[in-house]
Amino acid sequence: MSRGEAYMVEAVRSPIGKRGGALAGVHPADLGAHALRALVERAGVDPEAVEDVVFGCLDTVGPQAGDIARTAWLAAGLPESVPGVTVDRQCGSSQQAVHFAAQAVMSGTADLVVAGGVQNMSQVPIGYASRQAGEPLGLVQGPFQGSAGWRARYGDAPVSQFHGAELIAEQWGISRTEMESWALRSHQRALRAIDEGRFEREIAPFGDHAVDEGPRRGTSLEKMAALDPLVPGGRLTAAVSSQISDASSAVLLASEEAVRTHGLTPRARVHHLSVRGEDPIRMLTAPIPATAHALKRAGMTLEDIDLVEINEAFASVVLAWLRETGCDPDKVNVNGGAIALGHPLGATGTRLLTTLLHELERTGGRYGLQTMCEGGGQANVTIIERL
Repeated sequence: MSRGEAYMVEAVRSPIGKRGGALAGVHPADLGAHALRALVERAGVDPEAVEDVVFGCLDTVGPQAGDIARTAWLAAGLPESVPGVTVDRQCGSSQQAVHFAAQAVMSGTADLVVAGGVQNMSQVPIGYASRQAGEPLGLVQGPFQGSAGWRARYGDAPVSQFHGAELIAEQWGISRTEMESWALRSHQRALRAIDEGRFEREIAPFGDHAVDEGPRRGTSLEKMAALDPLVPGGRLTAAVSSQISDASSAVLLASEEAVRTHGLTPRARVHHLSVRGEDPIRMLTAPIPATAHALKRAGMTLEDIDLVEINEAFASVVLAWLRETGCDPDKVNVNGGAIALGHPLGATGTRLLTTLLHELERTGGRYGLQTMCEGGGQANVTIIERL
């Protein structure tokens, strides 16, 4: 049985606010509603025709609780007849939302599905839902404590993104200087993209806020070198880590039938979708085997790929991926990554995809690959073909 096609019709995002910045006081439902409203308006589609809203979000407590996919759609003033479901695959939550939405369209069980994500990290700090009292940020020990099966398999090894990023730097022999050089490059690329207006088409301004707040014009290798490591004796600092951020993003996926029926113009085709797992203690290395798996399944090599977006959770993650894949760094995160722009967790997956689509259109590239490390040692890979 041949699969149906899933087409990307529209992709949009909010500007990315820094912690305590312009979007910090916005209720997550309203932040998510902003991307959804902009998506529907830009696509020019009847919102009653949307069959589901699949949204990524993690730490779904407080203002992010209660199935925020549904809440955000309703907060946007959109039809009550359209349902919503919230997905948690940690940092890859909204990328997984795209996979679920595309799979529904490809299978023929739906024709028009919205995928996206939202996160207000200023209001709900990372790991808040699972941290034990007094446990530092970055650790997510809580969910595993008390599990005899987990302890029998993994012992008492720390389950921490910081620990995983340090292990990667150590295993691949990545120096602090190398990571700081990549971080500086991320800021420089993001600032160039802002100055050249590359993000303007993909961003729906939030009131007076239309520019990402994260990139630092005054940063330098000298300033980075002066920072203390996050872990005593370690190589990681805040400068080589993704920024805590607030944002939302969304894409519209349509079948051939929906494209025809609603007079839509597809901008890209979903070429490949997959997800793989790896060591949950090292945690952040799964993009390496996931990329190899995806390319093999798609019958492609990285030479076929024009642009890559890999989430910069930490510089060591990207640098290890580059070493293992041999990919040309000049086509990776060409407009900067999460070190400069920020990593609003549940929104990052569709933010990366939105940026990837617009940059393929700007440059005339054909294929784009997106991947990101995720909690539990997982990684999604999405390959799109610009039309």
